[in-house]
Amino acid sequence: MEILSILIPVSLFLGGVGLVAFFWAMRTRQFDDPAGDAARILTKDWDDRPKPP
Repeated sequence: MEILSILIPVSLFLGGVGLVAFFWAMRTRQFDDPAGDAARILTKDWDDRPKPP
């Protein structure tokens, strides 16, 4: 039972770090590519070597 006094705060801390990372990714628009997703699902071509940005 003594180990729970260590594991619970550690798990809460790691969960908080994950939540902060998720909100950072949302704020910096890491998941926004609606045009690319819409076009990619309709194509049948495989792009083995994508063009550099």
